[in-house]
This record gives sequence, C-alpha cells and structure tokens, in this order.
Amino acid sequence: MCGIVGFCDFRKKSTIENLRSMMDVIHHRGPDAKGDLYYKLNRNVLALGHQRLSVLDLSDEGIQPMSFEHLDIVYNGEVYNFQEIKVELEALNYSFHSLSDTEVILKAYHCWGLNALDKFNGMFALAIFDKQKEELILIRDRAGVKPLYWYWKDGLFLFASELKSFHQHPHFEKKIDRDVLGLYLQHGYIPQPYSIFDSTQQLTAGYSLHLDLKTEKIETKQYWSVSEWYEKPKLILTDDEAINQTETILKRAFNYRMVSDVPVGIFLSGGYDSSLVTALLQIDRDEKINTFTIGFEESGYDESPHAKSVAKHLGTEHTEYYCSHKDALEIIPKLADIYDEPFGDASVIPTVLVSQLARKRVTVSLSADGGDEIFAGYDEYPNTLNMRKKFNKVPSFVKKSVSSMMSTISPTKVPFYHYLYNFETRYEKVQNLLKTENCGQMLKYRSEQFTTTQLKQLLNFSPNSLTTAFDSDTSKIDDCISQMLMVDYQTYMSANILTKVDRATMSVGLEGREPFLDKTIIEFAAQLPSHFKYRDGEQKWVLKQITHKYLPKEMMNRPKMGFSPPITEWFKDELRDYFMHYLSHEKLNQNGYFNAKEVIRMRDNYLNGKNVSIKKLWFILMFQMWHEKWM
Repeated sequence: MCGIVGFCDFRKKSTIENLRSMMDVIHHRGPDAKGDLYYKLNRNVLALGHQRLSVLDLSDEGIQPMSFEHLDIVYNGEVYNFQEIKVELEALNYSFHSLSDTEVILKAYHCWGLNALDKFNGMFALAIFDKQKEELILIRDRAGVKPLYWYWKDGLFLFASELKSFHQHPHFEKKIDRDVLGLYLQHGYIPQPYSIFDSTQQLTAGYSLHLDLKTEKIETKQYWSVSEWYEKPKLILTDDEAINQTETILKRAFNYRMVSDVPVGIFLSGGYDSSLVTALLQIDRDEKINTFTIGFEESGYDESPHAKSVAKHLGTEHTEYYCSHKDALEIIPKLADIYDEPFGDASVIPTVLVSQLARKRVTVSLSADGGDEIFAGYDEYPNTLNMRKKFNKVPSFVKKSVSSMMSTISPTKVPFYHYLYNFETRYEKVQNLLKTENCGQMLKYRSEQFTTTQLKQLLNFSPNSLTTAFDSDTSKIDDCISQMLMVDYQTYMSANILTKVDRATMSVGLEGREPFLDKTIIEFAAQLPSHFKYRDGEQKWVLKQITHKYLPKEMMNRPKMGFSPPITEWFKDELRDYFMHYLSHEKLNQNGYFNAKEVIRMRDNYLNGKNVSIKKLWFILMFQMWHEKWM
C-alpha cells in the first residue's frame, strides 16, 4: 500500500518542489521510502511521485516510480495474482529484476495495453506515463478500494491518492462545489465521480483516464462494469452446488489476501462476514492469525464478547480494546485531517482505533467489507423489497394522485407532526417513494437523511440535483434485491465503506485488504440468484450455511449490530461542547452555507430530547470541522 501523486502542467509553472510538497502530506500512506520523476517536455512539465509502504519485495528493487522502456509507473495497491501473470509474461520473453507486483503490472501493460486490466485481480490506483504515445493514464480498481482524485483547470492537471496533496500545489483553486455539498448532506458521503471541490473528481471505479499531452484532451473509459454482471443470466444451481461453489471461490480469494512479506492480521467483529474470513483462513493454518476487535463500554453497542468467542473457538491470537468517550475526544479533532473531504460515517471512530490497535502488531490487516453489499446483508434490502411489493399492488394513477396531494400539504401542518420521530423526512420520502420506478431509486430515497425540501430550509442556497449510480437504468436486472446490490456497490460501498477503511488504515501506515472484493467473488455473486442471498427472511443465506460448517449456529445467530459508536449518548453528555461550538451562530455564519437559525433549532431540539436525527447533526458537524481545517 502506498500513496501516489503527480501533475502535468501545460503552463510549465509547476516545480519538483511542488511535487515533493504534495508527497510529504501523504507520508503516512508510505513511510518506508519515497521516489519521484520530473520531466521538462516540449509542451509541458510532468512529474510522478510515490510514497512506499513495503509489503511485497522489501528490497530497493521495488521502489517507485519504476520505469521500463518508454513507460513510467506509480502504483498504490496489490494485484494478488501477479505471480500467475508473471509466468505468462516470462513465456513471452519478459525478464524480471524484482519480486514486486509493480514490475509485473508495468510489463503487463507494456505487453497488452489496457487489455492487461482483464487479468488483474486486486486493488489498485495507478498512473502510467507513456512517453511514446505522449499520454498520461490513470486507472482505478473495479470496486474503488484504492482512492484516486484528479483536478483539471486552466492547463493544470493534478492527481493524488488523497485531496490533501492538491492543497500543497500553489495553483490549485479550492472552491467548494455547492451541488456536491447538497449531495454530501443527503448521504453523509460523496458518491463517485464527484468531489467537494470544483474542477476535481474521483476517478470512478472500473475506469481509466487518458490525458493526451499533444491535444490537452481528457477521456475516461470504462474497462469493467458491475451492472453488466448483474444483467447476465443467473446461474442454475442446487443449494448444495451454490454453497460448495461459493465456498471454493471464497477460500481461494481469501488466501490470496494472505500473500505478504510482512505480518498479516484480521479485523474481527464477531459478525458473519469477518468470522467467515477468519474461519476459512485459520482452519488450515498451524500458526495463529492475529485478530483485532474494538468494543464499547456501552453494552448495547458492544460486539467484542461475540468476537472473543469466535476467536477462542477458532484459536486465533486475539487482541481487543474498549473505546470510551475519552478515546472519541482524542480522535474527533483528527477526523478532518484523516478524511480530507466531508465524511459523515461515525463508525470512523472505532475504525481508526482498530487500525491503531492492529498496527502495533501487523503491517497488513484484512477486513470483511463488501460482504453485505454482495450477499445482501443489510436490513434495508428486505425492508425495501417488502415496500416495493406493497407499492406494486397500488395502481399507478393512485400513487401519482397521493404523491401530488401530499406535495400540497406541509408536513408541519399534520396534527401529530411533533409526536413522530423524524416526521418531516419520512413524509417527503413517502412522496418520493410513490414516484419511484425501481428498487435502486427506492434505496436512494430511503437512505437520504435530508430531503430536497429540508435542504432548502437548511442551506442558504438551493443545490442542483446530481446524477449518481442511484439513478442507474436497472431495467435489464430482473429482481429487486439485485437492483439494490448493484446500486449499493457503486454508491454506499465505494464512497462510504471503502473510503472509511482506506483513510483509517492508511493514517497509521497499515495496509487494509478487502477479501470479499475479489474479482471472482463479485462476478460470481452478481450471477448468483437472489434466493441464495435472501431466503425466508434470512439475509446472506449462502454465507451463513458456509459459516455454520466452522462455527456453531447458536454462537452466530444474533441481531446485526454494525460498527457504530454510541454517539447519541456521547453528544448529549461528554461531547456536547462540539455541537455548541461548531453549530453556533458565529461558526455557522463564518462560511455562510447554512441557515444558522435552522441548524440551531435542530441542535437544541436534539439536546432537549426532541425528534431530530443524530446523523443529520453529525453530517453538519463533520462539514464544519472539515471547513475549518481545509478552507
């Protein structure tokens, strides 16, 4: 795992010192070594920079940028099947001077061009400078495990693993995109391809970007699409075949993630996904795998006893730590720096803590993210499915009439408005849900924290609606569960879950690996009929059947808790000062984005025990703290 940066400046104003400043601020991503290249070309200056975290081939032979003939590369990630690709290349008379996957990737691109991507199985964000074609190419993995941002304005092209690098370039213009701010407040994260800044984007997962140095034109190309796999005919399998084939694919993918020249551990929550990862990896090993868990002093949020039971049953080397409000007080001020874009998932607190805990003993840690989005683990899926079934029974003209009638009545005029939790949000959501055409759209409206009307009340401007993967055409996907999984994969999983884990792990120089996001698992699961994922009210059906081979059913069967800290309790007591400071008239009026009166009304209602969602206030708080740090 590493950090990459670079630029191509057609005004020829950027210097090697600018590049090194961009590198220095992501030193945490790669503390073991650094390298750079700087070219003065006829039409521009171009530079590549790399911060290295040594995981494979710890020698200097793996240092980047790496060059071969007319190609230079900087690369962040791991391609787990690089040894197989290396054998193919050796048969084509390529020779190798290192044991790193970087050299394999570089020579694979030299041999096959973009077609090499079909062979790569792993997580990666990379940049290749092709001197022969006079082209700079950026590429991001299929899931978006590894981040990659780019900026293009007035002849200056920048790219980096994290946005904080852009702030170090003297010609980066940091202007907030107000439409994206609205999108962030609705979801608590910023979906790809957007970024909080104008002229700045995330490279979408499964895409490459091509900057032609001759014409100064940018083109993006999709090399892989998750929706195409969901659109394929479903596999015809018996229950036993589905269980056995899934287990075989999982074992192979999980074992790929153990390839390393440094110690490897696992984040273990005690839930099905992380327990299955641990079971399949520990069961065939004599040495004990290191597992790590964060617990909470508040019992209603604490999964650590379950994790401890799983670890004991499987025989891992287990370490746990209990997160207190004091730990939260220490981490919250750091969040704006770690997540250098507004980010509203409060589970970043335990994620940062478990990363710190793991880094004391290992350099690589596996997490089980993606299992819920691939095998239908969230309660939201059956809830949305049941709602869709009910809505489908209502004639279209009735739904349109009810939605139209509701739009003429303010929710505040409803007599029982003050007595129902979050009633305004729920009222407008029902309006929107009545107009939806598929389950992906239903998922969008059900997951939004602020409705369009509420945003207008909250902000001092009216953001335009932006198109995201929530708006994807799902007409070729024949069932509701698959529609939601396809959409969630490209939105919540990529922009929330993977962002959370990447920044948390990298903040302490820990490589995070996602075994469920193996190419073979994603493509197989997309073709797996939904009744193997959700059956008779049971989520992740096929994963549970496999897990029960290794762990007693009575140990695993319990309500899903997630990884959220008790912020509802914390912010009414020990952390109350954060709300009072950052959500004050003075602070809110400093940047002018929010209607201070409305935010303070929400804040005070929450602190007085009225029906205000803590998530809404947390989203605003995180933006305010980010703005103070970066603007």
